[in-house]
Amino acid sequence: MPILNDNLFEFFSHSAEQTQRLGIHLGPHLRTGDAICLEGNLGTGKTTLIQGIAQGWGALDPVSSPTYVIVNEYRRADMARLFHVDAYRLENSMEADFLDFDRMLTQGPIVVEWAERIRAVLPENHLWISFEYTGVEHRSMMLTPNGKHYQNIIEDLRRKLYGDF
Repeated sequence: MPILNDNLFEFFSHSAEQTQRLGIHLGPHLRTGDAICLEGNLGTGKTTLIQGIAQGWGALDPVSSPTYVIVNEYRRADMARLFHVDAYRLENSMEADFLDFDRMLTQGPIVVEWAERIRAVLPENHLWISFEYTGVEHRSMMLTPNGKHYQNIIEDLRRKLYGDF
């Protein structure tokens, strides 16, 4: 991967609140059929980011990790849905097939924790976010857009967070 790539967006967070704020900026961009794929070790901020995404999207429900139930559904006032999938307990993509991603994607956006475990069933166009632990409160997030819609989201996030350059 080249050192400078306009399609990638690296974000450094210095607190859980900052990670959540990134999600708050990302949430309003989500529409039915969108897929946000999260990859990173335990404790790197995936659920924290989703809390922000859900808030920015307008969810009425509190966000919690669906580790044991695998899928949480959050509602908005207009009855739209946001799906939060935790693939940690899934063995492979074949198990994920039973979750019926196609149905979920026709009803709202989907955010997947541990997405690398079920990569084969994820939509081709998506936003992939890789998390790295860089210190006690510090995280690095690499946002990789796959598809024009997600490139537009990255461009908008850059402008909102850093201004025009």
